[in-house]
Order: sequence, then structure tokens, then C-alpha cells
Amino acid sequence: MNGKHITKLGFENKAIGLALAAANVREGAGAGRSEVLAELKSVQANPQAYAAGGVYAELAAHLLEQHAQTEAKRGAALHASPLPYRVWGEDLIEPGARAQMDVAMRLPISRDGALMPDAHVGYGLPIGGVLATENAVIPYGVGVDIGCSMMLSVLPVKATDLSVDEAKSLLLKHTRFGAGVAFEKRERDDHEVLHEGTWHSQNILRHLFDKAATQIGSSGSGNHFVEFGTLTMPRADVGLEAGEYLAILSHSGSRGFGAQVAGHFTGVAQKLHPNLDRAAQKLAWLPLDGEDGAAYWEAMDLAGRYALANHELIHARLGRALKVMPLAQARNSHNLAWKQLVNGQELIVHRKGATPAEAGQLGLIPGSMADPGYLVRGRGNAEALASASHGAGRQLGRKAAANTLNKKEVQAYLKQRGVTLIGGGIDEAPQAYKRIQDVIARQSDLVDVVAEFRPRVVRMDTGSEDV
Repeated sequence: MNGKHITKLGFENKAIGLALAAANVREGAGAGRSEVLAELKSVQANPQAYAAGGVYAELAAHLLEQHAQTEAKRGAALHASPLPYRVWGEDLIEPGARAQMDVAMRLPISRDGALMPDAHVGYGLPIGGVLATENAVIPYGVGVDIGCSMMLSVLPVKATDLSVDEAKSLLLKHTRFGAGVAFEKRERDDHEVLHEGTWHSQNILRHLFDKAATQIGSSGSGNHFVEFGTLTMPRADVGLEAGEYLAILSHSGSRGFGAQVAGHFTGVAQKLHPNLDRAAQKLAWLPLDGEDGAAYWEAMDLAGRYALANHELIHARLGRALKVMPLAQARNSHNLAWKQLVNGQELIVHRKGATPAEAGQLGLIPGSMADPGYLVRGRGNAEALASASHGAGRQLGRKAAANTLNKKEVQAYLKQRGVTLIGGGIDEAPQAYKRIQDVIARQSDLVDVVAEFRPRVVRMDTGSEDV
């Protein structure tokens, strides 16, 4: 049997070689040409039946992948109406966020979802959106700042023993903020994440390694922060006695590295779905069993580990400067996708600005630069896909906040609460956010509050207009 026989059956490109190799094996085992041709037609008609194993398994797997890519390029239609999903804090959520979630729940790959009480409009999936899909990952369902996360370190120091001036000095010396900003080379820290082999597995990761290595241990702009504050434990928990402690709380992500990974794979996904409904274009997905989906997943996981490494280095620097080791720590990512069992089926759960909240799982939900944050323990609510809010959530967009908020009122708000701010733009003012107490109250069936953190000295990037 030769390639002409295979081509006449309609096989193309790589499939010709795979089919011919399988045919030669079958003929070598004594099968006749007509029998083999009939088998190849059967594989072509129903590759799924041959994918589990046997001489035609590799050909069948290739055909299935080709079918999936062809279907994706045609552009799958949205369902006429969204799948049902639960909303927490509906009275706090703007209509635009609901509209975005409705579109996400109309995707042909969507199977379940939920909307958290801090939800507001984002790119594609709303911030505060939780979306479960089957065999597909949505880069904008994870978010631009892949792995954006929180970390808390509780220190063996009384909250009152660190003065404001000392705290300011420590934050100015041991943290860096802003787009493209990094520590000076002689002060740069190393971390095991930079020595992972994954950096060499893809061209984009190799290309972005230097950026990641340069910026490690630093924080971005916008709502990222590092702050000293008072953690109040109303009762003994997480290995701590009841009482007040000095603590460090940080919010940071994967810097420019993660953002460029997100942009690259969003472009790849959109090319796969050129005819996707305009309302869903930013929700273009990658099949997880395809080459591009697997590559994104690998890069996303790396970005998540890199983001947590940034926190670890920030907290380690401050701990060394204070000559203390933490009594307890907690951390969580809130811009990632996870493989998770939902009603007995493995699905891909995207949390874009949502905290994982499996039963007993610790998480951190911050407020604003002057409002409290909370150490919480998840309750594993299945309707929320074991999730909770990731913060207070914006009630004013950045431009609206900059255009409408009064600087003197913001400064008075900070002073009233005893907060000293380094940097921080008016677009990040407390008044731009929902009241964190309202958001926490709307999700009492999702998390239990373990402790309250009140910021005292806060460092952020300099905004368009400083507070």
C-alpha cells in the first residue's frame, strides 16, 4: 500500500503518514489491502472509537485534534440564553457585570458559574466571576495579571512596637512598585522558581525569562500594595493565641511576564474563533487537549508560581530587616484556573478576581488602602464552586474616581483611620471601592472570618494623581 491509496480516502498532510504507517503494520500482520482500507475508512468516520489504543490510536488522536481545531475555526454559536448561576450580593453588583457573566454562561463550553459580591466589569469575564468550562481554558477568564494573589505574615511583634517612621523606612527600602520597576541588580533576590526547567519549554517563556528575573520580588501598579497593620484574632486559631499582632499583608501578581503571556495566548485563542459572537470575543478559549491549550496551561501555572514567589521575597526581606520569623502565614491566588470536580465531572474552574474557598481552606480578602481586610476560612459552598470574593470590588472605575473624588476628603478618610500612605493614586481611594463590611456580610455562607487586619502604613505605586 502506498500514499496514493491513502490520499484517495481523503487523508491529508500528517494524517497520510500516520495512516500509511498503521496500514503497513496491519499488512505486515497479514491483513489484506481491502480489509485495511475498510479499517481506515472506519477510523476516519469514528476516530473516537479507536483513540483508546491499538494500531490506529495515533491516527485517531490526530484526527480528533484536527476535528476540534476545524470546529473552533468555524466559531461555535452562543446558546440563546445563559445557563442558570447563583449571584451573591446582587444589590452590590452593577448591571454591566451581570451582562458579562450572562454572555460567559452562554458559551458552548460553559457548564457552571457563580458571581461574587465584589463583582464589577472586566475584560471578558467580569472581575468576581467564577466560570466552569469543559476541556477548555479562557485566557481572559483567568485575567491579564495571571496569578494575582495575596499573602499574610503574622509576626512575633506587638502591633504597637513598630513606629510609623520605622514602617515607612522599611517599606521604602525593601519594596519596589510600578510598571517596569525592579530592584537594583546588586539588591536583587534569587528564588527557586527562576531555576525551573519550564522556562525553556516554550519560545514565549524563554523570551520573557529576563523580564521575570529582573522584576522578581517587586510589585506592580494599580491596586497592588504592601502594608504593615494590626491583625486581631478574636479567638485562638491557625496556631495563634487570641490577641493583636503586627502583620504584613501584600497584594501582587506576575508583573509584566504574566501580562504578556495573557496577551499572547488571548491572541492565539481569538484566531481559533474568528467568527465568535462579538459580545464574547474576549472569552475566546483554547481546547485543553490541544497543543495551544496545553502550552497556555503550562505558562499560566508558571506565572502563578512566579507571582507567589514575589510575595515570598517581599515578606522575607521585611522579616530579615526586622530580625524575626513569621508565626503564621497564609496566601492564595485569585486570578487562575483550576482543574476541579464539579458534580462528579472534572471541569476547568476560572476564578477571575475570586478566592478559592474549599471547606477549611484559608484565604485573604482585603478591603482598601484604609479599610480592613480579612483572613477567612472557606465553607466549600458547591453553588459558588467553592469560591468567595477577592476583595471589596470597585464601585467607581479609575477614570470616574480620578474625576469625581476630592483629594482632601480622601486624606481625611485616611487620617481618621490612622493610615499613613506612601504613593497611592486617587483612583485607588477607599471611596472608589464598595464597603468591605457589606461584601463580607453578603457571603457568610461562603467563608467564616478568622481574623481582621487593619492597615497602618501602606505602600502602593504612585498613581496618576497622588492622594
